[in-house]
Amino acid sequence: MVSYKRISKDVIKKADILLEVVDARFPDETRNSEVERDIARAKKPFIIVLNKCDLVSKEKLEKTKSRLSKIAPTVFVSSKDRSGTTMLRHKILETANIRGREILVGSLGYPNTGKSSVVNAVTGKHSAGTSSISGHTKGVQHIKAGSRIKFIDTPGVIPFGDNDEYIQGLLAVKDSTHLKDPIGVAMVIIEKLCAENKKALESLYHVTIEAENSYEVLELIGRQRNFLKKKGEVDETRAAVMIINDWQKGRLMI
Repeated sequence: MVSYKRISKDVIKKADILLEVVDARFPDETRNSEVERDIARAKKPFIIVLNKCDLVSKEKLEKTKSRLSKIAPTVFVSSKDRSGTTMLRHKILETANIRGREILVGSLGYPNTGKSSVVNAVTGKHSAGTSSISGHTKGVQHIKAGSRIKFIDTPGVIPFGDNDEYIQGLLAVKDSTHLKDPIGVAMVIIEKLCAENKKALESLYHVTIEAENSYEVLELIGRQRNFLKKKGEVDETRAAVMIINDWQKGRLMI
């Protein structure tokens, strides 16, 4: 943790402008108030980058952007299909407002929000190492993005305690094989989808959800997929692992 704090403060000090890369599905959970305070104290401008916007409905994105734009300039990006990257480049140049020299951009964010993928999408190269494994970026890298912009790519900051595996599961920091309570994580995913996009669950798993709670929905999906134990009971763990995998691989969206 000390190393991450030291790196983030060093990047803030060196950069002309900062990008806070957050997961568009969980913008509030993946913002870091401590980092934002450090940026404000350093009197540096920053942009909130809503990454993975391809996994969120347009309506939800617009509401999030409207709210977060009161805090800082906000840009949608999908590093998967590179949408929003031209807008991000323009916003960096506009917000930094520096003439006559290269703009140094610091990228900060929580593990697995896709900081390196955003950098690669903007530069059009695979300059920053990426991986589905959290913490893949191990050290600070300088990456050119054309004649005016140079990125500082960083390992990011730790946003949660080691025991908060529900958030780790939601953000794909831990996959289903490393979760101690996959059923609990699957229930959190189900709760969020039932609240914001119930049709995604119904469509993918061919079920109709009415007034069931998250555990009952888990059982409903397990039974529909014929995930049964010898006595005909639903294998909740198997159903939970499937839901977590589908969520983390982008087959379910809010």
